[in-house]
Amino acid sequence: MSQQLAKEISQRAAKAARAVATLSEADKNSVLQKMADAIRARQDKIIEVNKKDLATGKEKGLSDAMMDRLELTPERVEGMASAIEEIIALKDPVGDSYVLDERPNGMKIEKMRIPLGVICMIYEARPNVTADAGALCFKSGNAVILRCGREAIESSKAIAEALHEALEASNLPKDVITVVPTPDRELMTELLQQKDYIDLVIPRGGEGLIHFVSDTSKIPVIQHYKGVCHLYVDKDADLDKALAILLNGKTQRTGVCNALEGLLVHQDVADKFLPMAAKALAEKNVTIHADKRSVSYFDGADEIADDAFGEEYLALEIAVKTVDNYEGAIEHIQEFGSGHTEVIITENDETAKRFIREVDSAVTMANVSSRFSDGGQLGLGAEIGISTSKLHAYGPMGLEALTTEKFVVTGNGQVRD
Repeated sequence: MSQQLAKEISQRAAKAARAVATLSEADKNSVLQKMADAIRARQDKIIEVNKKDLATGKEKGLSDAMMDRLELTPERVEGMASAIEEIIALKDPVGDSYVLDERPNGMKIEKMRIPLGVICMIYEARPNVTADAGALCFKSGNAVILRCGREAIESSKAIAEALHEALEASNLPKDVITVVPTPDRELMTELLQQKDYIDLVIPRGGEGLIHFVSDTSKIPVIQHYKGVCHLYVDKDADLDKALAILLNGKTQRTGVCNALEGLLVHQDVADKFLPMAAKALAEKNVTIHADKRSVSYFDGADEIADDAFGEEYLALEIAVKTVDNYEGAIEHIQEFGSGHTEVIITENDETAKRFIREVDSAVTMANVSSRFSDGGQLGLGAEIGISTSKLHAYGPMGLEALTTEKFVVTGNGQVRD
């Protein structure tokens, strides 16, 4: 039964992809505006349904971070609608072309951006992904199959109803955006086998989900892995600047992948900075896990071994380590980072440039908060996620990352000798 349902869903999505692939930018924007309007019109219903998901999540003992991701408020529903309108304002990459070469025989060689086709998005307790991914895939000319976790299934269905209303009002098939009707694991497994119809799989969620999808899928996977993000306070750092960025990165919103999980401090500034950090983090009730060189600066901190770093807390917790030098910070990041986002605080331009060049991460930053590691903040509009894979996208994935390129060759009757 699951095998047949997965095949039917995938086939319908592949057929629907052909209907959206050739739409003009103006037509796509018109549909997207209808989607935003429909979400606003259905706000009360979406929030009411979301309360059921929240109650179920509470019964199942979801973490505070998961509950925060799951919850929809009037502001967050409006945020979904506004994010769609931001996508409307973005230039459609589909059809963009550029000349590569003109051959001696007169052939003109170009490359043109085209949709990927059918994208399968697998995510957990993030109902807003339903709107973001649906709108991004639609604008980039793709069909999308959305499989959310059981925590958010009812909320996602309610959001999808709004998107389907806009599609039907525009004489487009609902299968352009499909929410899988059940979170059944067997059905997800079968979807991951549909390589004849699905072109790309994007999982967003916990470590277990990412590994399961990557190990099971017969379709190419772009991993959106966990965010173990570090802040490195260099010996040449402005310590006031470092403190403000630390607090913003750790405490502004804890349950997101671009929140800070590790603090590295150069030994030359540890005596000055760590007491500042201890006081400020205590005021925010942040739990500290520190190495033996740092633990004495914090009241109530627990000491952890050098091999115990690398946790994604998604809570008011952070790991702290004092490092001997810049090289020590880089070694730690390379061992315990997840390839998501890394930040240096320094007034030394050469050190900042070196950090940006040497750190192997999707996003590297100098003197700004990790909370800006986000598609919207980086000018992409709503993102489908932050890829920690290197092929074919790395970092926040916006419209262009949801397309590929094909060769276009034009001539005047040339034949090959």
